[in-house]
Amino acid sequence: MALDRHGRHIHYLRISLTDHCNLRCVYCMPEDITFRPNAELMQDDEILQLVRLFTRLGFDKVRLTGGEPTVRAGLVALVRGIASTPGVHSLSMTTNGVLLERLAQPLKEAGLQRVNISLDTLDPLKFRNLTRWGSLEDVWAGIQAAERAGLLPIKINCVAVRGSNEADMAALTRLTLQHPWQVRFIELMPFAGATDLQTSQLITAPEMQTLIEDSLGPLEPLNGGALDGEARLYRLPGGVGDVGFIASVSAPFCSDCTRARLTADGRLRLCLLREGEVDLLTPLRAGATQEELRLLILDGLWNKPWGHGLAEGVIPLNRAMSEIGG
Repeated sequence: MALDRHGRHIHYLRISLTDHCNLRCVYCMPEDITFRPNAELMQDDEILQLVRLFTRLGFDKVRLTGGEPTVRAGLVALVRGIASTPGVHSLSMTTNGVLLERLAQPLKEAGLQRVNISLDTLDPLKFRNLTRWGSLEDVWAGIQAAERAGLLPIKINCVAVRGSNEADMAALTRLTLQHPWQVRFIELMPFAGATDLQTSQLITAPEMQTLIEDSLGPLEPLNGGALDGEARLYRLPGGVGDVGFIASVSAPFCSDCTRARLTADGRLRLCLLREGEVDLLTPLRAGATQEELRLLILDGLWNKPWGHGLAEGVIPLNRAMSEIGG
């Protein structure tokens, strides 16, 4: 079992498979971003070696992220390898959904269990403006394909951006009247690359809830109002799906964090919103033993920070959101 110095059991690994993406969402990356060359990114065998190491330390939950994970070549085979690793009990993926129409069924057959799909608006023009060149039709087809393939329960992630998609939150919430999905509204988090936008256009979770309830009426709290993972869940009267709010900025849930992140270039990142990292890929390529790597991981996890420092004005500047994977 991997513990940090605060007594938290760290068992959830989020792996960024690539920093590349087929969209350019305004809150995630600058339009002119330069991606890392593939040689600097973890190769399939390196990812699988590290996954085996983490599972031996008690990690049982894995989420694949990016950039956009579906643009990685050989994704289905890599998913099959991770899914078949002893100790991996939960395997999910966060994706923009653009390529899911053709990948959902192969990924399900390879062992992927669930998907979170990013969708910030149901308006095609706003979608193109937020993503800079994306097609809402492609994402909607991807959601339907994921549902047919059984990648359930489907979670829809909406990042709320002031001045861009406040008016769309009610329409997204209405999806839960017809679909057994969880539609989750996420506070905009500040990173390098788009910091001015991220700090000035934040909509807090209470504001989001008020905007939705002003249009649709009161939401009914679930779980007694307690957190379900990182989200507080609600339901519209008569709804078949749930509505969630993730208040990473205004009401952080750091005390219950069980996550560690592996960046696409093989760094163990201990907190999404802190800059501290441990390089695992360089020693792996230099021939470090399994025991040496194990000790590096354990030492890094032990020193996992208590939480982020946004309240003190500490913003991580060493990576854009797309390089970490959320």
